Amino acid sequence: MKEIKSTCIPLQIANIDTDQVIPARFLKATTREGFGDNLFRDWRYLPGDVPNPDFVLNNSTYSGSVLVAGKNFGCGSSREHAAWALADYGFNIVISSFFADIFKGNALNNGILPIQVSDEILATLFEKIDQNPATEIFVDLPNETLEILGTDIKISFKINAYKKECLLNGYDDIDYILSMTDKIKAFVLS
Repeated sequence: MKEIKSTCIPLQIANIDTDQVIPARFLKATTREGFGDNLFRDWRYLPGDVPNPDFVLNNSTYSGSVLVAGKNFGCGSSREHAAWALADYGFNIVISSFFADIFKGNALNNGILPIQVSDEILATLFEKIDQNPATEIFVDLPNETLEILGTDIKISFKINAYKKECLLNGYDDIDYILSMTDKIKAFVLS
């Protein structure tokens, strides 16, 4: 992930915990695949597995690889499955005005960029998407900027340098260590 230009899916709900992201009853698998099917399961479906027409993921008006969520996203238990479900569904970025620390780490470890913005920027983004669901954002990870296209809004965000390197190269922690093999050998042999 270096740059992403995408429309957004707005989920204007505060305090979304990891059990709402992926309910505990779906945590039986040990691989990351298939969790996207149950992302926000209890909001996406009515009894009898009928898609809830009032839930944003079931509304064809909205699409994209960016989830814009209310404040305090990913609170609750520390389940990594929440990040697995978001990634498996197709989200690359989650924007909120606050993230739970453990969720933020899990997201970064699973290739999802959590971008924390001010409450004002979050409100503006929700407003722009509401006015025009085709509103796009542009995220430049190398320069750590987010731009709401069609506006003069361009902000900076911060990301840990190590996690940035991993996202830019598609590394997990092991891949990162393996990328340092030559340097490690040189150090050992010196």
